[in-house]
Parts: sequence; C-alpha cells; structure tokens
Amino acid sequence: MKKTKIVFLSLLAVVAMAFTFKSFTIQKAQEPWTEKQLMQPYELAKILNDNKSQEIILYSIGPAGPVKNSIEVGPAKEKEGLDKLKNELHKLPKDAHVVIYCGCCPFKDCPNIRPAFNLLNEMKFTNHKLLNLSSNLKVDWIDKGYPMNE
Repeated sequence: MKKTKIVFLSLLAVVAMAFTFKSFTIQKAQEPWTEKQLMQPYELAKILNDNKSQEIILYSIGPAGPVKNSIEVGPAKEKEGLDKLKNELHKLPKDAHVVIYCGCCPFKDCPNIRPAFNLLNEMKFTNHKLLNLSSNLKVDWIDKGYPMNE
C-alpha cells in the first residue's frame, strides 16, 4: 500500500511538472517578439553614445521617460497612442531599424509593449526590436547612466 501511494504521488508530481512546463512554454510562445528581437539596454546605449542613432528610430510607447533621441507617442495601451505610433510607422520603410520601449513596469505587467509590438508585426516590419527593460526604465536604463533626453 505504501509503495502504491509513493508511485501515485510521484506520478502526480510528474503530471504537475508537465502542466507547469506546458503552461510556461505556452506563455512564452504567446509573446509577439522573439529572443532575437529583444535589444539589450547596453547595446542601445552604445549606439546612442556613438552618435549612430540615425540608424535607429526609437519610440517611447509608455509614460516612463524620454531616452535620448526617442520619439514619444504615448501609451500604446490607449487607442490614441497606438494610432500615433501607426501614423509614425507609415512614414518608414518596412526594413527600418525600429526600437520601441516602455519601461513603466516589468514586462509581465506592461500594458503597452504587446499592442505596440503586435502593430509592428501586423504592419510587416522586418527589423524591429523591443528594448529589454525587464524591470523598468529606472532600474534597467537610468540607474546605469544610459543617455536620456535633456
């Protein structure tokens, strides 16, 4: 009886881990960006500090603050902000080097990054990235001394 109970509990643990893994995999798969489409803050800071920012079109899609040379379009969770981003994107070639960021909160909670990145995907942009501010703009950018608009 004891051996059957241990086998049963072990089986339950395996099933629970499988569901947890599947849930995690599904959640990761639902993000509109890939790992390759995440730009690390140090990479963008280097580009901005080397005055190569003309190669990058940087959009602020939330309320967090103006990174150097960024264009503020407002929160992408709101129709007005998303429409402004769409109007800006219509001016660009589909292969433009576009980077978006919000930085209001951790990615998992951010209401702005998914609508904006989905829009870039829907508009068939081919060279777009999300600035990897996984905690927020202060922690991942400002506290590191990366360039801001003055």
